[in-house]
Amino acid sequence: MTTTQSTGGALTADELKADLTLEQLKELVGLVDYDASADVFPVTAMDAVCFVVGNATQTATFYQLALGMELEAYRGPETGTRDSKSYVLRSGSARFVFTGGVTPDSPVLEHHRRHGDGVVDLPLEVPDVDRCIDHARSAGARILEEPHDVTDEHGTVRTAAIATYGETRHTLVDRSRYAGPYLPGYVARATTVARREAALDPTRPKRLFQAVDHCVGNVELGHMDEWVTFYNKVMGFTNMAEFIGDDIATDYSALMSKVVASGNHRVKFPLNEPAVAKKKSQIDEYLEFYAGAGCQHIALATNDILRSVDILRDNGIEFLDTPDSYYDDPELRARIGAVRVPIEELKKRKILVDRDEDGYLLQIFTKPMGDRPTVFFEFIERHGSLGFGKGNFKALFEAIEREQDARGNL
Repeated sequence: MTTTQSTGGALTADELKADLTLEQLKELVGLVDYDASADVFPVTAMDAVCFVVGNATQTATFYQLALGMELEAYRGPETGTRDSKSYVLRSGSARFVFTGGVTPDSPVLEHHRRHGDGVVDLPLEVPDVDRCIDHARSAGARILEEPHDVTDEHGTVRTAAIATYGETRHTLVDRSRYAGPYLPGYVARATTVARREAALDPTRPKRLFQAVDHCVGNVELGHMDEWVTFYNKVMGFTNMAEFIGDDIATDYSALMSKVVASGNHRVKFPLNEPAVAKKKSQIDEYLEFYAGAGCQHIALATNDILRSVDILRDNGIEFLDTPDSYYDDPELRARIGAVRVPIEELKKRKILVDRDEDGYLLQIFTKPMGDRPTVFFEFIERHGSLGFGKGNFKALFEAIEREQDARGNL
């Protein structure tokens, strides 16, 4: 396969800034080569993950302290945005934007009242905003913002936006003519957190995760295929995987999932819907407490999941528990074979492991990050595997069910 610089075979500016190499990216997120010449909607990379939260100031501080992210940019009343504050944080090439309402009549506060903390936008970096919007319109997408330029002293960004499931959007961003900290309207800000542990411990990783691996969307019963078709038709994404039936069920709850991906696999969107079962599934719980479809979790790629999990736990991040029986199962050990650390080290940290025809992966899931049982994170370390931990689904869903039961929502 051949690649083009803009989408397949070259690093983005954010990836270069994070000191990542193409080989590292291939390992971290399962990047693949592809022929971009026929791509109707070429996507370069995830540009950011944008959240609305109840208190952006405190959330930004928490993510710097607990997840080791660095503050890069800010927008708020002091910069001319009267009704909200936004903080831009980075870890490797992964960029999060946290926005909170300031004025009582801010639309941000109304969104938060309905949904709680959650993802409002999954922006995509594209080489040609107009071409993408033209195709999206012809394929029936709802255009939320027409292509337009935004300019400041650092240059010009061309942007537009289309609607996806629920109240989520995809902002399309071409920042090739821009040298500012994030977007026009934002000013550069630096982290004030003093990372003394890093100075005292030379083995401590520079950062706890390197990139966004995938973002999972939960949609209502009967709508998964509708949104799979949307990504196929509107954005030219291909179907990467499908999980149905016993693959993705326990004795009590079930769901169905399909994965769509951009041609180079830099952007991957699993889409889940509930399935009829004895009790309420994690998808049903999400849809109820988020008040509709939305982004359920964000998977973050790391090259040392053991070290990251140790530090994250020390920083107060809570993970789902996995029973010892998972690790003691002789069938698991036979199927997994040799991985880079003894199973006992994974058992101690409750990290899951799965193998497929391409290699293996290690993964772990946090508990919900906010008050509502909605958004959470996955940390994933890939070693050749392009999958999503199919062999772990039953153990994972049983762990989630134990948490649902404790909340009274199962």
